[in-house]
Amino acid sequence: MTRRVVRPLFPQAPADYNSAYMASVVQAFSVFLEQVQNPGDLRATTLTLTDLQTNDQGLEIGALFQVEGVVHIALANMPYLAGNSATGAVGSVTVTTT
Repeated sequence: MTRRVVRPLFPQAPADYNSAYMASVVQAFSVFLEQVQNPGDLRATTLTLTDLQTNDQGLEIGALFQVEGVVHIALANMPYLAGNSATGAVGSVTVTTT
């Protein structure tokens, strides 16, 4: 188990409809949903990541990707584009030998 969460207890159903019981069930489901949607802390002694993509195209912020064996984190202000390259030239060079 990677998270320390207390499981919500669901109350026993009464024989007849009871609004307090329904409120307790709704509260327990609310706690459960909040726990499920919260990723919580993670501590691991071993981790294996397979099939990481090689750029951040389509990844959510905080997702991992790798480039030439180096793991990167997708950031909003630092895109890592696929196929990003550039070339340029300024003037020309003439070599003369005598």
